[in-house]
Amino acid sequence: MEPSNMTSITEILLLGFVYDPALEIVLFLLFLLVYIVTVLGNALIIVLIAIDSHLHSPMYFFLSNLSFIEIFMTTCVVPKMLANFLTKRKTISIGGCFAQSYFYFFMGSTEFILFAAMSFDRYLAICYPLRYPTLMTGTVCVKMVIGSWIGGFLFVFLSTVLKVRLPYCGPNVINHYFCDSAPLLHLACTDIRLIELIDFISSLFLLFGSLSFTATSYVYIISTILKIPSAQGRKKAFATCASHFTVVSMGYGISIFVYVRPSQTDIMSMNKALAVFSGILTPLLNPFIFSLRNEQMKEALRDVLNTIASKIKDG
Repeated sequence: MEPSNMTSITEILLLGFVYDPALEIVLFLLFLLVYIVTVLGNALIIVLIAIDSHLHSPMYFFLSNLSFIEIFMTTCVVPKMLANFLTKRKTISIGGCFAQSYFYFFMGSTEFILFAAMSFDRYLAICYPLRYPTLMTGTVCVKMVIGSWIGGFLFVFLSTVLKVRLPYCGPNVINHYFCDSAPLLHLACTDIRLIELIDFISSLFLLFGSLSFTATSYVYIISTILKIPSAQGRKKAFATCASHFTVVSMGYGISIFVYVRPSQTDIMSMNKALAVFSGILTPLLNPFIFSLRNEQMKEALRDVLNTIASKIKDG
């Protein structure tokens, strides 16, 4: 029998977090605020980088792409989650579920490859400062970003195609607030061990491959910084890497714990909490991490605010 003839599920019930209507309203308001701040904060970074000529450098080009990914990834899950807080029937079509899962992990995979590209950029800037302008040209930056997007697309494409072709005949309940890969896969009424293995190997390769590249870059970066004779020079060099290192540490730590396991059906409550942190709170924190710890970003923001204030005053 063809898989399409065996498929009986047309929609999926997302259990979310709680069953208390009053608490759901509180969570709706909380996550709505988080979503608005996330979108506005990351959009502000993109705008500042676009309009301030002092930020037209490879590091900020990568950062603007990271901010775009954060907006896209958060938008994949939060609006539907907010809608479910306000409705009794918390369902999503099976096609919508696959689309949500695909784009969420597409963005996540692209982000990890971009982390590696950003660490390589910092490696060249600190270890080869004189050659950096000729090594990290605009063309090279664009190719690295395009490569990150293509790599993210390919990492989740095969697994998604295989999952879509499986028969899904119930139960149609996912104990999560979005269509996470593992709980969605376990709705299939067939042997899923091969796809679980493919997911495990691809996650292992993506996370540890990009992490190894990033870690190696930072080993050379730290080694070079420690050789700088002046304390002020070391402090300035560390400052250019601190924000990226903080975001990378959070992203890799949580994702490796959640997704690099042969089976991910256990400790689902913990997985939900960690998914909130990695998929919702980390994109919220990133603008603050990159702006509050970066003097050039703070200066660009002050310039924009001063310009707006002067125009209001003159008007």
